[in-house]
Formats: sequence, C-alpha cells, structure tokens
Amino acid sequence: MVKLINADEAVSLFKSGQSLMIGGFLSCGTPDMVIDRLVQTALKDFTLIANDTTTPDCNRGKLISAHKIKKAIVTHIGTNPETIAQMNNGEIEVDLVPQGTLAERIRAGGAGLGGILTPVGVGTDAAQNKEIIRIDDRDYLLEKPLKADIALIYATYGDAYGNLAYDGTTRNFNVLMPLAADTTIVEVENFSDTPLDPNQVIVPGIFVDYMIVRNKHG
Repeated sequence: MVKLINADEAVSLFKSGQSLMIGGFLSCGTPDMVIDRLVQTALKDFTLIANDTTTPDCNRGKLISAHKIKKAIVTHIGTNPETIAQMNNGEIEVDLVPQGTLAERIRAGGAGLGGILTPVGVGTDAAQNKEIIRIDDRDYLLEKPLKADIALIYATYGDAYGNLAYDGTTRNFNVLMPLAADTTIVEVENFSDTPLDPNQVIVPGIFVDYMIVRNKHG
C-alpha cells in the first residue's frame, strides 16, 4: 500500500543539495503543491532535472525565482527570463539537453543502463567533453544516464496501491522519472481506494513511495 501524506509532510523528505526530477511540460502535468511548500523553506542548492523551467511565477520556475536551484538539466529555458538572468550572472549552471536525449538518459537511469548512444549533437558544441563511439561508419555520442534522489511527479489517477494512470499529455516525463529516483512522491488528481483497471495502469505502484491527493491531503 502506498503511503498517503500531505504536502507539508512531503517537504520533510527533502534536503538541501539533493537532485530532483520534477515532472511536467510547462504547466501540463506538473506537481504544484509540494513546489509551493518548498519555496517557503530554507532548503536550497538543488539540482533540477526536468523538461523546462516554465515561467518565473509557475511551478518549477518558482524554485528558480527563489534561488533554490544550483544546476538545471533541462531541454529549454526560453520561457523563463529569471533562469536566463541567473545563468548569465553565474548563479545557476544550466545544462541544455535535447528533449529526446533527456528522456532517454532518464530511461537509462531507471533501467540500470550505462548510457545511451545518439547521433544528436555530433559535430556541435554538445559533443564537447563527451565520448564519441563509431558504429557502422556513423558517430554517436555516449550520453550518461540520469538518476535523482527524489522524483516529484503528477498523475491524473492513482489508487491505494500506488498505481498511476494519465489523461493525454500529462504523461510526459512523469512516467519515466519514478524508475530513475530513489524516492518518488506523486500528486494525484483523482484517488481510488480500489485498484485501477490493470489495462489503464501506466506506472506500477512498486515505483511509488508517497502519494498526495489534491484537494484532500493538501
């Protein structure tokens, strides 16, 4: 059985300096409640692994604005001028990763792989300081797997056993991150005491440690 907690209890699981995977694509499928609590704490120096840093006043972007993030491994920062300003001022390190490569690096971390090979970035600045492996007359970059201390994700549906299901594009990175983190905290929109239909389960409960039910355990 998954452990039901509220957002304040979830914050007690975080420590300064941790690596955090946070799901969502801009505002789609983003765990907002715990982020709102985190910005009110003294915790800092997190490494953020996510698709983006949204906008200064929105979910993951709030952590940037509150100077909680020391490094961001993301696919883009163009919607958040605060991230850009902090990067230019040397306050935050930004590692820009192609979106498909980021997804595969997280998947590799969850699968226990040593990395992935991709032709994306060969011959560009993205190849700097990376190993190039040649296979069948084609060069590939060796991209290392990504793992995190905590995955903070969203789900449309969840049950008492921790199983998760999703509507539409709310899946995004939320379905990859639980496999690649030591601890997974999920904010669920719709909770069921009875098991979800197995044919609808996207993330099995074995990968989920804690669950917050929105509008019930806030």
